[in-house]
Amino acid sequence: MYEIHFYQTDRPYGCFSNFAVYPIQLDGKDWPTTEHYFQAQKFKGTRFEEAVRTASTPMQAARLGRQPDLPLRSDWEVVKDDIMRAAVRAKTYISTR
Repeated sequence: MYEIHFYQTDRPYGCFSNFAVYPIQLDGKDWPTTEHYFQAQKFKGTRFEEAVRTASTPMQAARLGRQPDLPLRSDWEVVKDDIMRAAVRAKTYISTR
């Protein structure tokens, strides 16, 4: 078995990272990275969603999305895997065009 690590965007397979800068379009908006989209969906429909979407870097989006004092959407644990799946599919679609 061969393991592929893709945590650093400047290393082999880094394009698979959610921090890799491959813009996607989902929910009628442009997202700089899949990380921006994933973190923002924790706050869908609130002002925090847009703050995460417009974060200057994926790391900043991640930090905003992980703030313990911000209220997560009530169904987050149920929907988070589907949200990540949608983001990765959108990224795959963009990269294959």
